[in-house]
Order: sequence, then C-alpha cells, then structure tokens
Amino acid sequence: MSEEISILRELYRRMELIRCVEETIAERYNEEQMRCPTHLSIGQEAVAAAVGVALRSDDYAVSTHRSHGHYIGKGGDVPKMIAEIYGKATGCSKGRGGSMHLIDTKVGFMGSTAIVSNSIPVGAGLGLSIQLNKTDQISCIFLGDAAVEEGVFSETVNFCAQRQLPVLFICENNFYSVYSPLEVRQPKKRSIAKMVNSMGIPSYEGDGNDALAIYKDIKNLLAKIRDKGGPAFIEYETYRWREHCGPNYDNDIGYRTEEEFLSWKKKDPIPRMRDSLIEKNLFSENEILKIQKLVKEEVSEAFNFAINSPFPDPKEAYESEYAK
Repeated sequence: MSEEISILRELYRRMELIRCVEETIAERYNEEQMRCPTHLSIGQEAVAAAVGVALRSDDYAVSTHRSHGHYIGKGGDVPKMIAEIYGKATGCSKGRGGSMHLIDTKVGFMGSTAIVSNSIPVGAGLGLSIQLNKTDQISCIFLGDAAVEEGVFSETVNFCAQRQLPVLFICENNFYSVYSPLEVRQPKKRSIAKMVNSMGIPSYEGDGNDALAIYKDIKNLLAKIRDKGGPAFIEYETYRWREHCGPNYDNDIGYRTEEEFLSWKKKDPIPRMRDSLIEKNLFSENEILKIQKLVKEEVSEAFNFAINSPFPDPKEAYESEYAK
C-alpha cells in the first residue's frame, strides 16, 4: 500500500470512528450511565480527522467542550475516553473530568476544557514552550466561532503574533453559540479569518466538510510554520447535527430550521470522501465495508471496556497535585 493510500485510509477511518463513537454515545445516553453532559461532533468529523492525521504525534493539541472528535482525530485512546464519560477509574482523566476534560499526553492531546476560550492561552503557552526548547513541534488550538468573541482570544492572538509562536489556530465555525446564531453575536458579513489577519496572523478559510482539502490545507500550513515559524489561523465552516449539549436533535425548538439542517446534512463529509475515493478507484466498496466493520468492533469493545471498568475509589478523591 502506497503512503498516499495509507494516509487516505487512515483519514477515512478516523472520520468513521468519530461518527460511530458519537452515534453510540447518543444511542446509549438515555441509559443514564454516562456521568456528564456531552457535546457531540456529528457532522463536524472532517476537520478533527484531517487535522489529527496531518499533525505529528509529538505536536500538541488543545480543545473545547466539543472535544471528542479532536481527541480521536489526534489518536487518543478511545476506550479510555469512553470510560471517562462513564466516570470510571480507567478513564483518561481517571473518571474525574468527564466528556469535556479529556487528555492523552502520549499522542500530544494536552487537554480540553468546558469554559469557552479557556484552552486558547494554554495552547499559546505550549507554543512558547516549543519556542524556548527550540524544537520543531507545533501547538494546535481548536476553537469555535463563539470563542473569538472572548477577550482572551484577542490577547492570545496578539501574544502569538508578537512572539511569532509556532501555533496553528483551527476555528470550526458552525454558526451557533448554543442557540444564538452568528448574526446576533457578531457584525454582519464579518469574516473571522479576515479579522484575525488584520491582527497580524496569516489567516485562511476553507470548506469544513471536505476532508481531503482540509488535510492538504493543514499539511501546507504545518510545513510553513515548521520552516519559517510564526502562527497561522484557518477558519472552516461546518455544522453540528445534534443539539448543543446532549444526544437529541433540536430543530423543532425554533433557533434553526429543518431546511437549514437538511441542506447541511447533504454535505455530510463521510459519504463525500467515500464517494470520491470510490470514483477515483482508490478504494473499493468492499474496502469501505471492511473499515466500517472494524470500526464498529473497535467501538463496541471500547464501550464494553468502559462499562466493565470500576468506579474511582472515593478514598482517592483528594489524591492529586492540586489537593495536596
């Protein structure tokens, strides 16, 4: 198998893995065994998978409350992620953090946080550490469109631009902050990418549902950052299918229309990539089916691991660096 085909296979596999994990969470959430709120990334798999495949394992990434896809895309341990959502001791945060506090330092996923914009300065700090240590790593900061409205975003952009830190900002613009559309939160017709460009960071825009194009974008930006240093920003328009927080659809409550949802569902990134690969004779339908089968088995095993894992010992509640 050529390197190109291997990369395409892994990119497609990670999208299928993210979708399968998220849909299984949605299906099982009402069993009331998952111990935390969940923010699903169904519909937004392309950015997470493509960025994750493009990054090296020693590159850093930080994420948001909607972090499952980013964690999986970066190569995070799926059984430990599911165990964390179930509040189990085998979870990636030992059952103490839940869905919005994921971490896997073995693959450079340095954490996600529940507070909007909270991980952005952390990503800048990681970029500063790279610069001080004189390595060729990159710190990748995932954020949403609402994060650019927070003061810490502007402060971090300014700091990264002034210090020329090796930081890549990935903005997933899904047009909503909970139930508030973009037009009631930001000036009309303002481009987020152009705004950031005016703040001193080279900025770009792209189709957040085209996994192949995203992968090429990110590979090019990573090469530029490693070669010349300095930050970059890219904005991808995409769309979440489910409610802001939880397993359900919510098109009936009035903040968005069924027509809008269906128009975005037609842009589903997974069949878009699958059809392209088959059309170009890069993959066969049997190969696709094999990937889907293996993904379902992997996800089933991850849920079995989580369900059969023990809960944390209450005696360990105060055993951490910050509780001493």
